Amino acid sequence: MSNVFLVGCGAGFSGDRIDAAISIVKAIAESGHPGALIFETLAERTLALGQKAKRDNPELGYEPLLQEFLSLILADCVRHGIPIVSNFGAANPHAAARLIQRMASAAALPPLRIAIVDGDDINGVIDLAGLQVLEGDAGLVGNDTEVIAANVYLGAKPIADALREGAQVVVTGRVADPALTLGPLVAHFGWDWLDLQKIAVGTLAGHLLECGAQVTGGYFADPGYKDVPSPENIGFPIAEVSSNGDIVITKANGTGGIVDLRTVKEQILYEIHDPAAYLTPDVTLDVTDVEVEQIGPDRVLVRGAKGHPMPPTLKAIVSYPGDWLGEAEISYGGPNALARARLAAETIRKRLVLRNIPVRARLDLIGTQSIFDSDRGDLGAEGVPEPGEARMRLAVSGTALKAVERSLQEVLALYTCGPAGGGGVRSRVQNRVKTVSYLVPRSAVSPRFTFLEA
Repeated sequence: MSNVFLVGCGAGFSGDRIDAAISIVKAIAESGHPGALIFETLAERTLALGQKAKRDNPELGYEPLLQEFLSLILADCVRHGIPIVSNFGAANPHAAARLIQRMASAAALPPLRIAIVDGDDINGVIDLAGLQVLEGDAGLVGNDTEVIAANVYLGAKPIADALREGAQVVVTGRVADPALTLGPLVAHFGWDWLDLQKIAVGTLAGHLLECGAQVTGGYFADPGYKDVPSPENIGFPIAEVSSNGDIVITKANGTGGIVDLRTVKEQILYEIHDPAAYLTPDVTLDVTDVEVEQIGPDRVLVRGAKGHPMPPTLKAIVSYPGDWLGEAEISYGGPNALARARLAAETIRKRLVLRNIPVRARLDLIGTQSIFDSDRGDLGAEGVPEPGEARMRLAVSGTALKAVERSLQEVLALYTCGPAGGGGVRSRVQNRVKTVSYLVPRSAVSPRFTFLEA
């Protein structure tokens, strides 16, 4: 058994760059060490969209870019013995597994051992009314009767078990993001689940990788302050994890981006509510004593993760149908553009009142007052410089689709109803999803994996 194992992350969210994993697979294959490739593609609302797609077509509901992500690297991963682990199964891991097997066949590969992790979908399995609502979400609970999706965050054990049984691809639905990395590490090193320090190391490695290029300079870049070379070819992260618990964050040679103390520190603290108690299904991670050291170009050593017992409950995200959201925009350019855009906004505000349209409305001047204005969108910021152009945006929400559509039509009417010089109207309407977080007793959840029948 090698005392170093590499895990590379080929995607940090649904919709990420599809070619990022190519350099990772090459780097792992040439490293002389075993490794795994992960794709992290689920956000809180992604599962709801997947469930909607699955209702329309039972063979859909997985990550829409799945085929594009894998077509570029599947054969190379099989040839070099690099397992692929991902939550790109979303709402339909079984259909995703079938697609991957078809891809393997089309590429003249032998049938793959594809493991499917189940147990996260609790819709109709657990009585949601009896669950505790997570702190901060209590105000979101209403008289909702229709559930679009209800999924609990699973841990890494079924992933590790599947890899130990020879899985070449592990397809999951909702698992905790760090579990995608922890599973391969436990499978390779044989770590004991009660060794909380090692489980903490694997969880921290997963947390550093889970957002893809964020840790290699992507979300970090700020020209003139935090410069990042070649962002068009940014290298996605690789964690070199040692059996003793050392983590080295790096990226493939010849790629853009940067890995330094700043990028790593930012990602360590990303989305962590309490640095002493980051709750995951596998361990409570404590990063308060973590130390980072630059040990070479684009190589940062991370040490000091501590683990405490896992929380007694698991987090679940439940999605309900929301209201309707509508947006419409119109541009004004040239002399006095800002004043004309302001007049357009005021005109729309008064028209909604005049017509008594039952919506909640917000008006913004994009590029002028859309980000730093109040949540009411009342255009209250002072000292706004005169721009060469301004784009007025109306955003409305309401329970009635027709009311939302009527509101947006008022922006279209500005073409001839004024002010002068308006153009480029764009509008859209979408049905929103409301998500509420619950706490689920571990005893109510049964994670498991099965192999896709060849």
